[in-house]
Amino acid sequence: MTEQYDLIVIGAGPAGYPAALKAAGMGKKVAVVDSGGVGGTCLNRGCIPTKTILHTALLYQELKQGERIGLTGAGPAIHYQKLRERKEEVVRTLRDGILKLFQKNKVTLYEGSASITSQKTVRITGMDGEVQELAGSKILIATGSRPASPPIPGSGLKGVLNSDELLEMKGDLFGRLVIIGGGVIGMEFATAYQAMGCQVTVLESMERILPGMDREISQNLKMIMKKRGADIYTGVTVKEIVKTPEGLTCTYVEKDKEIEVPADAVLIATGRRANTEGLFEDEMSPEMERGCILVNQHFETSIPDIYAAGDVAGGVQLAHAATAEALTAVASMFSEPETICLGTVPGCVYTDPEIACAGLTADEAKEQGIPVKVCKYPMSANGKTVLSLQERGFMKVLADPDSGRILGAQLMCARATDMISQFVQAIEMGLTLENMGNVIYPHPTFCEAIGEAVRD
Repeated sequence: MTEQYDLIVIGAGPAGYPAALKAAGMGKKVAVVDSGGVGGTCLNRGCIPTKTILHTALLYQELKQGERIGLTGAGPAIHYQKLRERKEEVVRTLRDGILKLFQKNKVTLYEGSASITSQKTVRITGMDGEVQELAGSKILIATGSRPASPPIPGSGLKGVLNSDELLEMKGDLFGRLVIIGGGVIGMEFATAYQAMGCQVTVLESMERILPGMDREISQNLKMIMKKRGADIYTGVTVKEIVKTPEGLTCTYVEKDKEIEVPADAVLIATGRRANTEGLFEDEMSPEMERGCILVNQHFETSIPDIYAAGDVAGGVQLAHAATAEALTAVASMFSEPETICLGTVPGCVYTDPEIACAGLTADEAKEQGIPVKVCKYPMSANGKTVLSLQERGFMKVLADPDSGRILGAQLMCARATDMISQFVQAIEMGLTLENMGNVIYPHPTFCEAIGEAVRD
């Protein structure tokens, strides 16, 4: 007998599991199908494990400056196996929390791969090979994305890894890491492994690292990373990777000149692609574009009652964006008000210093012909920054020159990722520089720099 549900969610990542819990909270009968572990890429192979490693790496970097802050004694050392165990403990704790929420809210979890066989049915192939069919009034596709790899000769060699494989790597920490790709993923791994003592080389094809972000942020981060010993080359093309007796050699081209860089491992961090393989029967495939599922403003696909949210639907590939989209989709499919503001999506990069952005950048304003007032505050004048030995950084706030309404913000400083939400709220609520400047910010804190920036 086919089990009947109000909603079948395919994927239990940051889009899938919040959607399932929301629908269950509305009194709906919900099933979730997942093959890669609840929590998805973010929890199991992305955000959480990466930031766990970064947390240890940056503490290690800070402790190496012990004498500057009055600490003496034997220096710390990275124990890579224990760090991996800590990462797995964090992932396991959070994954167990999701499973308990499923149980509490009576969400049924099916472990296996899913294939949509009709507008209302999903076939599940379990881990043991058993096949069963579910029927659902609504279906939400939340299968996320997976690492994309460019066709570089030698990319299949042992020691050439994507981000998933690097996080699962066993053995000792290697001494030399080449990272192909200077975007968010590449620069976060560069920060972590450089802080742990690896010789890091970043190869980026665009003219600057973090090419989608504020130009000044890109320039500052490159300067800081190079000062710490990392090698960063932009505007280059990777030609090939070859095996050598000493490890690997990555050859890249810079201004028609071929240059070789040795490595113990090579990380390919050139982006991600929608995960749709095996998801649809031939006649059930919805409209797609460049591998992503096309959706309308309610996240419904071209097939009625089938929705898609998160990375698989294109757009901004961020966990918090996926959650917001999925919650909006659930509200729409069950005729509830859509209350989440999707217009301003904050972007966060967990380098050192942290980077966080929301709304317009100065470059975008210039390209679009939008006049802006730019307020900037150097974090070198912030007491908490100085006493905690933080690197150079700044806050930049863009506002309408006439009304003072906040249009964008770019933060490059400690705790930037924790503070950016204030600017997201300001942009969405139409707050002005004066509104943000007329409140008290505690001292000494990083966030008092917000008050200084908006008061210019």
